[in-house]
Amino acid sequence: MKVFGIDIIKGSVRSRTRRPVYALARVEDGEVQGVEEVTGFRLQRLLATEEPDILAVDSLQEVAADQRELHVFLQSLPPATKLVQVTGGEKKESLGKVAARYNISFNKFDPYAEARTTARVAALGAGVEVIAFENTTDIVVSRHRSPGRGGWSQNRYVRKIHGAVLQKAREIEGRLRGAGLDYEKKETKAFGGFSRVAFRVKAPREMVPVHSSRGADVQVRVAGRQLDRIRFEPLSGRPRYLIVGLDPGTTTGIAAVDLDGNLVLLTSSRQMTMSDIVEELYRAGKPLIVASDVQQMPYSVEKIRRAFNAIPYTPKQSLSVEAKYDLTAPFSYTNDHERDALSAALDAYRSLQNKFRNIAKRVGAGYDLDEVRARVLRGQPLDTVLADLQGVPAAKKEAKPAAETEPERPVEDERVMALDGMVKRLRSYVQELQDDLRERDREAEQLRQDVRRARSAAERKIRRDAELAAKDAAIESLREQLRGERRRSRRLKKRLERMQKVAKLEVSEDYTPLKVLDSLTREAVRALQEEIGIAGEDVLYVPRTHGWGRGVVKDLAGTGVRALVVGGEPPDPHLIRAARESDLPLLPAETVRPEIRGRTGAALTGALDEAIAEWEEEQKEFRREQEAERVEYLFKEYRSEREKEVRRGG
Repeated sequence: MKVFGIDIIKGSVRSRTRRPVYALARVEDGEVQGVEEVTGFRLQRLLATEEPDILAVDSLQEVAADQRELHVFLQSLPPATKLVQVTGGEKKESLGKVAARYNISFNKFDPYAEARTTARVAALGAGVEVIAFENTTDIVVSRHRSPGRGGWSQNRYVRKIHGAVLQKAREIEGRLRGAGLDYEKKETKAFGGFSRVAFRVKAPREMVPVHSSRGADVQVRVAGRQLDRIRFEPLSGRPRYLIVGLDPGTTTGIAAVDLDGNLVLLTSSRQMTMSDIVEELYRAGKPLIVASDVQQMPYSVEKIRRAFNAIPYTPKQSLSVEAKYDLTAPFSYTNDHERDALSAALDAYRSLQNKFRNIAKRVGAGYDLDEVRARVLRGQPLDTVLADLQGVPAAKKEAKPAAETEPERPVEDERVMALDGMVKRLRSYVQELQDDLRERDREAEQLRQDVRRARSAAERKIRRDAELAAKDAAIESLREQLRGERRRSRRLKKRLERMQKVAKLEVSEDYTPLKVLDSLTREAVRALQEEIGIAGEDVLYVPRTHGWGRGVVKDLAGTGVRALVVGGEPPDPHLIRAARESDLPLLPAETVRPEIRGRTGAALTGALDEAIAEWEEEQKEFRREQEAERVEYLFKEYRSEREKEVRRGG
């Protein structure tokens, strides 16, 4: 089997300027043939030339930026070449973890080493095949050139092209029949033959004996039908080995870890029967060891163990609650049943860790460590397992000639005494070790209690800090509200002072108070309303009329303002007309001669009354002119309608 493994050295498939450059490793029959640096274009040419069985990557992002590009890349691969992602499908893991299952180590920062490792683990059966096409292939035979407008020989030219399409379609149909494939055909007739023939073959692309090609008049496109979603299928059909912990009862807890201690399954249910438990474990993998957290394995756990022919494991003494908490601390669980099941599985894994390390040291690179460990735990010798996995029968040991038996010598009394003394010394040494072990157990329990007390103190401190932080946030929020209320109080105080000034002016009979309007706009009116207010019979002073509008004139007239004093240049005639239409007295500052101080001012009452009286006289004249214009308009309209009736009547 030939395997290509690639890893990006520089560049990216997402970049338009720096296209990726790959490290390419070739592995053939388990041996690394070499590693070289190739561009994406050269990689495509090598794949088309050598047609390897597998192209292995550690991430699909190295060959395609999105799903559309992935379909294009898979379409360009030779039909017999599989694209394999060695780090898994939906649930990915690192290349280091995958390589560790086969006892392979590499430099993670060297792309050439990663390419070699990717190819080696793919050759050993790791990873998943990327499948993006259905088991249906579309073949389209069509024209490779357009007939165009043509000339004298146009008909002969068109017949030649369409006849070539017809001939090529018949040739492809003969190949499909010869291969015994089912297909559907759709033809588009044209002058002299067919302009397009489409075949839908019910077979994957690698089984179709037709390839994409282009000729002078005809082109053939062969493509598999795309799936709605990319599918991943494991290269190896062998399930992974598991260490299973079970906690039977009203609520059954199930936990499973792999032979590296990684959590694979953790669940619990009140409604699971024996067959449901077996089915759940079968979906997760192949149980190698079934463990319990008590010294005597329950009968229901034993039945499940026998169903899988698994190795039993029980602790020397039933696990305490503290020991279960210590074992399951790195993991999260939802109830005590899941905790007990998980602690049983982890305790079984912990008891085998040293054995697994020794096996890994003695096994060379390239072996499936899970399979080796499983067979060794089943009782097979390591040398036999390695020879079996390598495909070489174990060497038969040559029978050695039996050594001649020496004549028995009489046992001396001194030798017996020496051995008795050694036994006594060893017994005393064992007693000392047992005492030391009990002392260490007491120290460990004391340390656990200290840890629990420290953890409780830390939790109390965290809760206190959280409460203090919440109170600090509340205090800061109240301070911000206080600052806002103080600003509002200052604004109201200033507004009260201005209103008091206006009230003092209103008390005087000789002067009439004025309220200063910054400009004749709605924003200025709104600001004055919020600051000191605008009421009926108020007299407003506006220093300039730039930006005025009919809407603001109507708004001021609607508030019942007595008059509007305009300063600066003479007002716009259109403004005067809008004021007269709204019946809002518009007085020039020259006639009133106001005295302005900040936001307020005053004017002589007599001058103001005279100006208003003069405006009202002019307003009466304006109303008379408007009425005359309206009567004249009605007369003209009547005369026009009358003339039309006379013309119609003849």
